[in-house]
Amino acid sequence: MRDEGIGSWPARRARRTPHRTALIHGDTTLTYADLYERTTRLAHALRGTGVRRGDRIAYLGPNHPSYLETMFAAGTLGAVFVPLNTRLAGPEIAHQLADSGAKALVHGPSHAGLVDGLPGELRDTGVRTTIEVGAEYEALLAGAGNEPIDEPVTHDDTCVIMYTSGTTGRPKGAMLTHGNLTWNAFNVLIELDLVADERALVAAPLFHTAGLNMLTLPVLLKGGTCVLVEAFDPAGTFDLIEQHRITFMFGVPTMFDQMARNERWARAELSSLRILTCGGAPVPRALIARYQERGLTFLQGYGMTEAAPGVLFLDAEHAVSKAGSAGVPHFFSDVRVVRPDMTPAALGETGEVVVRGPHVMPGYWGLPEETAAAFTDGWFRSGDAARIDEDGYVHIVDRIKDMIISGGENIYPAEIEDRILAHPDVAECAVIGVPDERWGEVPRAVVVPREGATVDPDDVLASLAGRLAPYKIPKSVVLAEALPRTASGKLLKARVRQRYGTDS
Repeated sequence: MRDEGIGSWPARRARRTPHRTALIHGDTTLTYADLYERTTRLAHALRGTGVRRGDRIAYLGPNHPSYLETMFAAGTLGAVFVPLNTRLAGPEIAHQLADSGAKALVHGPSHAGLVDGLPGELRDTGVRTTIEVGAEYEALLAGAGNEPIDEPVTHDDTCVIMYTSGTTGRPKGAMLTHGNLTWNAFNVLIELDLVADERALVAAPLFHTAGLNMLTLPVLLKGGTCVLVEAFDPAGTFDLIEQHRITFMFGVPTMFDQMARNERWARAELSSLRILTCGGAPVPRALIARYQERGLTFLQGYGMTEAAPGVLFLDAEHAVSKAGSAGVPHFFSDVRVVRPDMTPAALGETGEVVVRGPHVMPGYWGLPEETAAAFTDGWFRSGDAARIDEDGYVHIVDRIKDMIISGGENIYPAEIEDRILAHPDVAECAVIGVPDERWGEVPRAVVVPREGATVDPDDVLASLAGRLAPYKIPKSVVLAEALPRTASGKLLKARVRQRYGTDS
């Protein structure tokens, strides 16, 4: 076998543990032998449509075994997998198909209408083959061969083009190599001590880098079982944890908050849970405390799509003593906090997080200038502000671009948001800067009340007295029904500013 890449994983697992369960989705159960055969048949079928080494194969749809089968089949052929965000509108999907130059598109039946409504755009993108999951997909597999495919693939070959969430502009395609994903999986195995009988609940979308690379791929590499869920539902999550004796779950803070606020929280059977990892956004201290009271501990992490994505990790031993920290670098990851000139920031000084390692992407697809701007001396510049404490733990402060400068003072919204989220009547919060004649700009809090609660803006501001420096306390509070977020749960600050950044 000359394949070193992700596409070889089903074959390698099938020869070691063919009868162990790899995937569960509803009433469907696939063993590793099943996954290998189906992946091989799909690779033959895609090759039959004209897909060749280096071609891009896109997938649009919710979590489903066919998602992973398509990814592994693409890797087997030396092709490149392009996962698409299911929440995007037609023109946005068309843009990513065109930008990536996808030749084939596999999609779920839930998105058949969107795909059917894009004939013109699909012609413009270069997509020549569309395959709908279901009867068409299964017929294609049944009619394809199952002979092994021995395509040479190395760790340096591009495996995935994963589009960034676009919180700071139009999404860019991060090129992740087979080596990037493999080394990231090694980091997860080392940090989490995954075991062969791990049972992971995959409720976060697979098109989100953490759901795929921090949860699903490491578990499959180890030979565990992934229970795929098409959409997160708090009550349904409790059912699945009990039914499948789930041991490992990843979620963004909003998912875990919904679980903790559900009426089943106090009585749910959660004794099987061994690992809860949380990331994608800052984790409020109040949420950490809620899970600690239940005997559960978050293993927090910090990462980015461009790093496949793990960068920092806070282990269980320090989950309480260093709560609020993002931890220390993963085993095969190097991280610094630097000043604008790339010199190291002093302890406690706020600087920019930069990272390098075998898990960091080589660049953005088709964007050489943006790629060059993102790296300095081999270090990827995250655009995130952080400081390092005396023990070497990194505390993420905020996005540098989200920083508010008020009267010459730097204010980081995440710090204020964390304090406001401790208010019992507040469900969500975003802090932005708004123009001010005297100070240039001042903080404004946009607050979403908890269901059934009434929020008094003056009460929210009063709760911050003595807990934040006076210049950090927002000068106004605006109530909102909801905050705009990406499918992975990240707050879209640009949209918040557009909607709430003026008094008009």
